[in-house]
Amino acid sequence: ERPPAPPLFQLRDFLLVYNRMTELCFRHCVSNLNYRLLTGREETCLDSCAGKLVRSNHRLMSAYVALMPSIMQRRASDYEASTARASQNSAQAGSAAPAA
Repeated sequence: ERPPAPPLFQLRDFLLVYNRMTELCFRHCVSNLNYRLLTGREETCLDSCAGKLVRSNHRLMSAYVALMPSIMQRRASDYEASTARASQNSAQAGSAAPAA
């Protein structure tokens, strides 16, 4: 059985990160477009640049995954508090209305 395909937005985000990384490393490392092949220095630079960006991305994602539960808990608490305040304000407004 085939695993489900990732959502389209995840693919889009991956491609955006990949394209940014490619452009950044190319601009930083490739200086001579007169030759079809990369020089040894360019190849080493590209390997180093891409590796650094991939490692940085992994660290950021790890931090994001670690922080996400607390962020979601805070959002849920904030939502519950705002709902309780709205409900309380509604009840107060209803009881303050003059009887006809």
